Amino acid sequence: MPLVSNSSPCCTFTATAAVNSSERKTRFASNSWRNSKPTYPILRLSENDKFNVSRLALSHSCRAVKHRTISMALVGDAIGQKGDVVTSSNILGYDLIQGALVRWSSVMDRSLPDPPTAVFLHGILGTFAKRLAQVFPMWQFLLVDLRCHGDSASIRKRGPHTVASAALDVLKLVRELRMTPRVLVGHSFGGKVVLSMVDQAAKPLARPVRAWVLDATPGKVRAGGDGEDHPAELISFLSTLPKEVSSKRDVVKALIQQGFSNDVAQWVVTNLRPTSSPGSRFSWVFDLRGIAEMYQSYEETNLWKIVEDVPRGVHVNFLKAERSLHRWALEDLQRIHAAEEIAAEEGGGVEMHVLEDAGHWVHADNPDGLFRILSSSFQGIKT
Repeated sequence: MPLVSNSSPCCTFTATAAVNSSERKTRFASNSWRNSKPTYPILRLSENDKFNVSRLALSHSCRAVKHRTISMALVGDAIGQKGDVVTSSNILGYDLIQGALVRWSSVMDRSLPDPPTAVFLHGILGTFAKRLAQVFPMWQFLLVDLRCHGDSASIRKRGPHTVASAALDVLKLVRELRMTPRVLVGHSFGGKVVLSMVDQAAKPLARPVRAWVLDATPGKVRAGGDGEDHPAELISFLSTLPKEVSSKRDVVKALIQQGFSNDVAQWVVTNLRPTSSPGSRFSWVFDLRGIAEMYQSYEETNLWKIVEDVPRGVHVNFLKAERSLHRWALEDLQRIHAAEEIAAEEGGGVEMHVLEDAGHWVHADNPDGLFRILSSSFQGIKT
């Protein structure tokens, strides 16, 4: 699972951690959250690029913008507004991939309506998001490195490192970027983060949201059988490796010798970056202690309440890999199917999908099948 892949925000953030059923069933409102004096990062985009990709760690600081108000949905309505743009934040690292027809920046020109946005957790889905951007050129895709992962590992975060705190980070980020996601996609740990985002977002939502939980259940985590990859064991083994290594190939070989699959080994080395020291050495770009804490939270976090009492305007899609490493119990499947019926009656949505010929690494095992299933969320949405 992509678990091996406190900021000081400048504006006050309020999230509703729990809401009762009656609050969830109200109609959409365009002024769900209101905040003043926002700060947000500069995002310079090329009009000529087919894909505009910007890697920002959100760690720069400039002058402040005075007295602006943002209306938040999940997380914000579009605002036609121009002016000086500044940044003063330490939230998360991310990539922004924009389709060829996107001519918009959340910070350079607010006179244009914001394009539909999808958020992907984690960044390992980058290649997949680029494919979606080719077929759906009106969309933009925000690929986020969760806390303790990738480019976010260098951004110090106050504990605890949990599913809920990771979700809150992402909510802060999309607010900072002044985006209103219409689709949320999370794989494994990221799937629970998606559910937690839905849970913590203020209700009612300003726009409908489609949430995708890829090969993760809302509750108990069940590891695969003998001979399959176990995230807890992977984290433990990685903690024994030196902070700097001379060869990615040696790391792959060591992981395979320890019984991990080649797919997992190849993914692990994507978390190595070249160092400035002589000899072409590499260092890790994750915080293993924080990741271990996050994995424990992943095992313990129970978000069935979101599935069995879906907020109005949210459509939750579960995707089970046919050869999943993380076993789906019969009880899980029965509860999801029961939730499908209840949600349909109450104006929400829950749906179960099965990706054939795929293990836990769904984007690598059957990318064509995954693309066909996810594509439904990007069709027929007016921009």
